[in-house]
Amino acid sequence: MGRRIVAGLNAEGRSAVVIADDGPAPDLRTGLLWRTVAMPAIYVPGEDPAAVPYSFDMMHSGGTSFAVARFPPGFVAPIHATDTLDYLVVLSGELVLVLEEGEARAGPGDFIVDCGVKHGWRNDGAEEAVFVVVVTPAHPTGDGRTG
Repeated sequence: MGRRIVAGLNAEGRSAVVIADDGPAPDLRTGLLWRTVAMPAIYVPGEDPAAVPYSFDMMHSGGTSFAVARFPPGFVAPIHATDTLDYLVVLSGELVLVLEEGEARAGPGDFIVDCGVKHGWRNDGAEEAVFVVVVTPAHPTGDGRTG
């Protein structure tokens, strides 16, 4: 996994690299890279908003999340919906997007845009599926968020 580099304001109010680290621990299924707590986004100098464990409740907090996720071989996430717009980029392995009407396989370099529709995930491959996901709040699509 690459480094996490965050450009922000330093103590003098000038643009600078304010965080440079190894990102989330490699044993986490989903490691938060960045998040906002409101829209439009608010940057607070000196804070690391990703210094908290990732939770699915964050998806509906009104802000955004930027995370890396890892699904081991055989992983299955059942059909669900979120009131979010999600952008995913597969880094390694293979991810299967399961929909009410069919499914799509995505491999390294493939992009997925999930517009909050009912969907699930599966890793049919022999290796871990690793992907980056940006989650933004959205109006409900179809039936909207799964309870």
